[in-house]
Amino acid sequence: MEITLKGDREFDDVPSLKTKALRINLNENIYGTFAEIGAGQETVRQFFRAGGASGTIAKAMSAYDKDFSDAIYGIEDDKRYVTEARLRKMLNHEVNLIEKRLPRDKHPNKLFFSYANTVATIDFAKNYKGHGWVGIKYQIEPDQEYNDIIIHIRFKETDARLQQETLGVLGTNLIYGAFYKYNEPKKLLRYLYDHLDKDQLEIDTINFSGPVFKDIDNRLMSLQLVKNGMTDAVMFAPDGNNVLPARVLYKKNILALRGSFRPVTKVNMDMFQKSYDMFIKENKVDVDKTQVIFEITLSNLRAEGEIDEQDFMDRAKLLCSLGQTVLISNFQEYYKLVEYFSQYSKNRMGLSMGVNNLVDIFDEKYYRHLSGGILEAFGKLFFKDLRVYLYPMQNEDGTLTNSENLKVHPRMKELYKFFKYNGKVVDITDFDPSTLAIFSRKVLKMIAKGEDGWETMLPEGVSKLIKEKSLFGCESEEIFHKE
Repeated sequence: MEITLKGDREFDDVPSLKTKALRINLNENIYGTFAEIGAGQETVRQFFRAGGASGTIAKAMSAYDKDFSDAIYGIEDDKRYVTEARLRKMLNHEVNLIEKRLPRDKHPNKLFFSYANTVATIDFAKNYKGHGWVGIKYQIEPDQEYNDIIIHIRFKETDARLQQETLGVLGTNLIYGAFYKYNEPKKLLRYLYDHLDKDQLEIDTINFSGPVFKDIDNRLMSLQLVKNGMTDAVMFAPDGNNVLPARVLYKKNILALRGSFRPVTKVNMDMFQKSYDMFIKENKVDVDKTQVIFEITLSNLRAEGEIDEQDFMDRAKLLCSLGQTVLISNFQEYYKLVEYFSQYSKNRMGLSMGVNNLVDIFDEKYYRHLSGGILEAFGKLFFKDLRVYLYPMQNEDGTLTNSENLKVHPRMKELYKFFKYNGKVVDITDFDPSTLAIFSRKVLKMIAKGEDGWETMLPEGVSKLIKEKSLFGCESEEIFHKE
């Protein structure tokens, strides 16, 4: 059964919340339940106020009491309530009830849905702004399997009432988009912010599933979150799926490697392994609570001013295939990356980088937008319990540049010495000399020209994946023919 609207709104012609809710209410086939926990019943209120809700709302509930909630949805293993697992239990439970209570033979054309949220708004001390999970499980065809859209949000407002109202707007946008923009998921994503501002709400995780989204790559949709300024960073687990950064980073020792990874090479992996070996020997580092992050900044995803989305996908797939966790961020400066990590953990952190990256950190031009300039940036960077693990650079004459002989701007010499001799910068000495001459850009050129030999510069299995998937413009048939 096709659901259509007459016409589509232009970007500058945003339907009101009432219009959105009313269009849902006046569709005689859309019918479902609302289950909202933690911030009132702000979403369903929009649909009640719009009129015609009796044909849309089967039930609205809010099991605020934890015992009642546990009796309805069960007890989570971690005893928490604002989790993705809790949200999915809510959605599944409510959909199952609809199916049981409304026989299909009596309602052959109904498109059932369940909207749910479980959130924690700002605390009384205003120390914790709050977050939540929001989702919808719904049908586009009455005889079709259900589709899911699950998002995680972080509140930015400092008033509980405003957060409640923001949640109601978001929920209405989500339900409307799920039914009327499911075939244009990138637009659906942008329209979640209709009547909202990005300083009210952050969406840092989104996952689509179900028959209408079978061709959607959730990593690509996550890229849109960063690209659209909806969040500062998104994360992918080694299995390639989107994962909530807070879940991965909470109270962890974090070792991060920034790079273009285009493609990931043996020198990248040697840098990782050798810095990891040093990091876990630190006296404040618990190896069982250590998380390694491979980070790609948004600025490194740009080609001729635009983000090359396929290029991004290629890099993420390769890193995940090596069992790594990938962070895509919009942080140009390292101190912003460290500040981001510090939201989730106060434990010791490490940054693994090459000589050129460290030299750039000491370049004043990157900090002109800060009132305190480079000193402010370094205060934010090295005030944390942080250490830089420096991988050497091989010069044209075969000599090495490391922390002892690298050149920074004369004005930065004393500042550099201060951090160097206070143990904030340490050299990676147990490196593999055979990898020092490997550069991603060289590998890319060889792939583009169909030259032999680039495979040996990459970690095991990566060249095979590049060939099989024709990544980075690799013409698989040509290269296999040359082998």
